[in-house]
Order: sequence, then C-alpha cells, then structure tokens
Amino acid sequence: MNVINRAKNMIISPKTEWDVAAAENTPPAQVITGYVLPLAGAAALALFIGMALIGAMFFGAAGIGASLVAAIWQVVMAVVGVFVLAFIIDNLAPTFAGTKGFAQAVKVSAYSYTPVWVFGLLMIIPPLGGLAVFIGMLYGLYLLYLGLPRLMRAPQEKAVPYTVVVIVCAIVLGVILMFLGTMVGVGGGMGMMGRHVVSGAGSQFATSSGNARLDELARKMEAAGKNMEAAQKSGDSQAQAEAAMAALGTAFSGGKGVDPVQADQLKPFVPERIAGLPRTDLRTDRSGVKGLMATKAEASYAEGEKNVTLEIVDTGGAAGLMGMATWMGVQGEREDSQRREVTRKEGTRLVHEEQDKQGGSSKYLVVLNDRFVVSAEGNGVDVGTLKSAVHGVNLAGIESLK
Repeated sequence: MNVINRAKNMIISPKTEWDVAAAENTPPAQVITGYVLPLAGAAALALFIGMALIGAMFFGAAGIGASLVAAIWQVVMAVVGVFVLAFIIDNLAPTFAGTKGFAQAVKVSAYSYTPVWVFGLLMIIPPLGGLAVFIGMLYGLYLLYLGLPRLMRAPQEKAVPYTVVVIVCAIVLGVILMFLGTMVGVGGGMGMMGRHVVSGAGSQFATSSGNARLDELARKMEAAGKNMEAAQKSGDSQAQAEAAMAALGTAFSGGKGVDPVQADQLKPFVPERIAGLPRTDLRTDRSGVKGLMATKAEASYAEGEKNVTLEIVDTGGAAGLMGMATWMGVQGEREDSQRREVTRKEGTRLVHEEQDKQGGSSKYLVVLNDRFVVSAEGNGVDVGTLKSAVHGVNLAGIESLK
C-alpha cells in the first residue's frame, strides 16, 4: 500500500479505491503504522509549524512547547479515534445486515479520516486550517458512507442509516469519555499535557513495543467483538449491553482496562492528618458503567486559612488513558512570574507538580502503575509540603492493590 497513492485516490476516486481496499488483507497494526501515523504525523507537523511559527504573523505564536505537545497529542488521538470508530463500525454491522470484521472496520475508519489529515496540512496557515479541516470532516463522512457497504458488506440501502448511527454513537461515546475524564482528573491531565514540552513521544510509535501494543489492542478488540456476537446470538438483552460496554472499555482503555477496587479498599490509605492539618471530610465514589468504572476517595483538610484536598483514584476501566501519558513519555517544565509547573518520570511513576508563586493553589500528583492517581491540592501550602503529604500516603500499598 502506497500512502500517497491511497490518500490521493481516496479523495479523487473514492468509489474505485474502496473496492481496492476491500480486497486487501491488511492487518490493523499495519494500517495504523503504515497509513494513519504518516498522514496524521504530517498534519500534526503542519499544526506545529502553524502554531509555533506562522501563527505569529496573524495572532501571536503559541510557543514551541505548547505547539509540540498539541501536535503530538493530535497524533495520539488520531490512533485512538481510529480504533474507537472501528469498534463502533464493527459492532453495528449486524444491525444493518452487514458482516462483522474488525480488520475491515479499521480500514473503513482509517481511510475515512483521510481528507481530515490531508486538508489538515493547511493548518500550517492557521486562518485557513480550521476551515480546511471542517471541509475535510464533511468529505470524510461521504467516504464513510461509501466505505461501509463495500467493506462491511452492508446493503446499499442501509448505508445512510448505518452512517448516521455510527456518527451518533461516536458523539455519545465521546461524551461518556469526557465525563469519565472529568471524574478521574484526566481532563486536567490533558490540559497539563497541552502546556508542556513532551520528550521522545513521537519515537514511541515507531518502536517494536508500540507495534506490540497496537497488535495486542487489535486482538483484544477482536475478542470483544466475538463476545458481542455471542451475546447477540443468545438473545439476552442484558448480556448484549454488558458485552457492548465491556468492549467499549477495551477500546477506550487501550486493552488495559480493569475493574477498579471497591471504595472501602481506598479509605484506609486516607490519613487523619495531612500537611499538619486535620481531616474535616471524607468522600468516596465508585461509579460508571460496566467496563468503564472508576473509584475515588477524596478527603478535605483545613485549619485557619490553610486547606488541602487529597484524592486517591483508581481509574479502572480508563486506566489506558493514564498509561497513554506514560507511553508517550510526557515530561516538561514551564515557569513564569506566577507559576511553575513540572512533569517528569520518577522510575515507573509519572509526577506532576504546580507551584503558585503568589501563595495561591498548588498541586502535586503522582500516577502509579499507569492506573492509580494520588494528588494533593491546597491553598496556603507550598508544593514541597504537598509532595511530602502525598509521599506520606502508603503509595507502595496502593500499587499492590489488585
């Protein structure tokens, strides 16, 4: 498969190119490494140049660090987006008289994104880039409409409803992901990543380890799809729903999702005092849907004008999102007259700290086993005190939880 020819033909002559793609026996990992990454990487490079360099001529450059992270994050989300969309396409196929096949679904998903990445090259000129990507998204929907009946073998008369339902499901799942991200603090982590320099992330995708991860995810998604098919054949609506959500968890977690511990297992790790302050409240929560559960223990400490909030979170079904940051090798530092923020690796742990130089809110956070997040945030205390507070928690004990 020639990337340039495939991309060109998908845009110029999509009907005949979909027929060619349908006949190819291309493994999902090869589609990702041989097609998605080159195109998404080129678009991300254009985004980086547009944000960091060209943008200065129009409304001010975003800065090298932030631009680099935005570009890398775009590549990461391109891979995640292809897999999640493929999951939706594959599991909806029987509903529209199509044939399930995760490898084919990955091709439909990846090749439908083609105009987004190709038109995204215009992000090198920021004022034009946004409009170009929007046009690319619209054309991508057309490609999806053409590709679904050809690769998933759905009747042509089912193509329109199949396409519409795929889009609606993708939007709904995006909302679920956003909700979970907010609950476990991933939303803040994304913002953190968007403000820091990322070291060595791009090379991760080209390593044998990265390919192995993609292969493993593909295998787990295929297994999840078989479970869905078995549940559908059984006629048990509850089993179908549970299988669907378990498969969804597999997609979102990168194949690493696990059931989080019970709330009572986190409570013993919450101390009575922290940073010299007494505990004033303790709250626990274990919620979500099957395959996408998370558990959190949160405590408040206060005395006078000082206050600290301690959180211990088992990201469970969303653990792959935590692991993504570690896989990317997120590291960096930013400082100005008001705040200093640092993200670094300490052994197998990912650490993030924020210090408000004006005495405002500071934060210290550590990710354990790509799964547990322990953080302390407070006012009237410095980041060193928060760090001591977090490390005063039995982190090794948390890491040993199953």
